[in-house]
Amino acid sequence: MPLPDSVLDLIGHTPTMELTRLDSGPCRLFLKLENQNPGGSIKDRVALSMVEQAERDGVLAPGGAIIEATAGNTGLGLALVAAQKGYRLILVVPDKMSREKIFHLRALGAKVLLTRSDVGKGHPAYYQDYARRLAQETPGAFYIDQFNNPANPLAHYRTTAPELWQQMDGRIDAIVVGVGSGGTLGGLRRFFGEVSPGTEFILADPAGSVLADRVEHGTLPAAGSWLVEGIGEDFIPPLSQVEQLTKAYRISDGESFDTARDLLLKEGILAGSSTGTLLAAALRYCREQRTPKRVATFACDSGNKYLSKMFNDDWLRQQGLRQRPTIGDLRDFIAFRHDEGATVFALPDDTLATAHARMRLYDISQLPVLDQGRLVGLIDEWDILTRVRADAGRFALPVSDAMTGDVFTLPKEADEATLLKTFARGHVAVVMDGEQFLGLITRADVLNTWRNRIHS
Repeated sequence: MPLPDSVLDLIGHTPTMELTRLDSGPCRLFLKLENQNPGGSIKDRVALSMVEQAERDGVLAPGGAIIEATAGNTGLGLALVAAQKGYRLILVVPDKMSREKIFHLRALGAKVLLTRSDVGKGHPAYYQDYARRLAQETPGAFYIDQFNNPANPLAHYRTTAPELWQQMDGRIDAIVVGVGSGGTLGGLRRFFGEVSPGTEFILADPAGSVLADRVEHGTLPAAGSWLVEGIGEDFIPPLSQVEQLTKAYRISDGESFDTARDLLLKEGILAGSSTGTLLAAALRYCREQRTPKRVATFACDSGNKYLSKMFNDDWLRQQGLRQRPTIGDLRDFIAFRHDEGATVFALPDDTLATAHARMRLYDISQLPVLDQGRLVGLIDEWDILTRVRADAGRFALPVSDAMTGDVFTLPKEADEATLLKTFARGHVAVVMDGEQFLGLITRADVLNTWRNRIHS
């Protein structure tokens, strides 16, 4: 292969590897590493295909504007292509998307408009309706419309499917896929229908999506909600052809995240939440088989886009997907417990600059001040603000100069009513076991704990 002179030349040609450290029953399970694309996902292929087709059709003028509705990865692919080709890009993105994706999009020069993720098709804030309306209102804009654009499945028919077929020596018994826009499934089915009609296609669907019901029962129920990003829908994407499938697996958020984390621990592959869904379904399928089969699925995108979410134990606890054993006292409310080494704190001789930087890094507004493990004070943003008073030189002062030394504390045995009264008085709850510091409780910690009680 000649040396590329553009990052766009690196799209596609991703490797496929066999997974050998996960229990696949009598089957051999293969993973095509689409997370190795330059934008980090399988959607790089789709973005390049759709933009180049629009150029050929003459509907995208040089320097023009592209508008799209995206769950993140198509947007990243489009941002990569638009930046290289000199197009403006406006993306409408549901607000459940990870911060890493949004930061990445903006770094590539895309304009990101967040909209609600709790509304369905037909609502003005629904991301596809919003993007379509925006394109109609923006002179000269091209709505790329991945959900109805034939260049979407064409990318997989021309590149993804032939690569996989060649890499597996023309022997694939089953392929496990997810459906977002439907392009991957549509393109793969077209190709394998021509070269290997006996290859079975299995749907991996997030629990709450309507697609599995359509496959199994031909019905279209009301959609639920799910945290996995990029796949699952509340309608049937026209490009997907899911009606032609016969088998589907519903995978919960918890199983998806656990499987993706297992993939990293056991196989060393850092992949995202949709990969966890596909892999969980593929493993279920493999273990159900009575004869050996060669099964393929995809690492759809890179897990580095989800480090603040599915690879963050605290975020999983907030979503009710990680549970500590219930103790029955205030320790149940502490998100970052000191006995687990999770507390973010300051030392008395740390500088105010250090304390402030720590608050910004961890997105918190106060820190306990510990001296050899013993609580000696509390410092918050107001303490730093009043001590510094616009004099940058004072950031070099020690924390002990600005902290509050007279800290109101609660014993771990205090009841919830006392905890709420502490908040009402404007205090953060500092929880103690005698002289031993256990951690802080914020209002958000209480709300998360109460919400998780509902789900448990």
